[in-house]
Amino acid sequence: MTRVPAADNTLRILDFLSAQRGPVPAQMVATALELPRSSAYQLLTVMCERGYVTHVPEEKRYGLGPNSYALASSYTRQQPLSRLGAPLIAKLVDHVGESAHMAVLHGTEVLYLVEERAKNRPSLITNVGVRLPAIKTASGRAMLARLPAAQLRADFPESRTYAHVKQLIEPVHRDGFATEDGDVTEGLASVAIAVLDHAGWPAAAIALTYPRATRDTAPLIAAMAQVAAELGRRIHGNG
Repeated sequence: MTRVPAADNTLRILDFLSAQRGPVPAQMVATALELPRSSAYQLLTVMCERGYVTHVPEEKRYGLGPNSYALASSYTRQQPLSRLGAPLIAKLVDHVGESAHMAVLHGTEVLYLVEERAKNRPSLITNVGVRLPAIKTASGRAMLARLPAAQLRADFPESRTYAHVKQLIEPVHRDGFATEDGDVTEGLASVAIAVLDHAGWPAAAIALTYPRATRDTAPLIAAMAQVAAELGRRIHGNG
């Protein structure tokens, strides 16, 4: 792999800052990435000048800047996640003969980005652009299970709801995939697997929906896991 040290270290710093809960000291950046302190300061200074990093002088800390947010917004506008996932979802449907979709987590809801209906299968309500409560769907449960505990608590501050969500996602921690049976559409069940980003947060979820009690789910989960792994590689840029 071709490496340009300055460019590589700049991107490593952005990756590191994006994984933090808030601004951090420059020394923490240098230590975590094993960079000379002078180099870390120089790179942070340039990124501050370009707006990709923000310096909080009172705290002597650095965090992501407004241009980093602009990059994230551009990513959403260009819909590369949909473009990366759509052909994989289509191949998955052809392989297993069941309908599939891809969704992302927006707060306490899921937003469907890709939907592919299998031949001779009923239409689903999970059309592209549809939002549903995350706790009702297999996709949502798969992604909620991958959130840090603090984020999950922040998303569901009411104690009774939080306890219910924890109960729903407990099997996901054990099995590695999520399920729902008739919670979205009567007579249909779904299984889903989360796809993680570079920081370990759920970037998306892939799900298969099938008539209840008519399928052995093991082959579905195996096929879906392969697609989720491939999508993860594509998101990370090495697929």
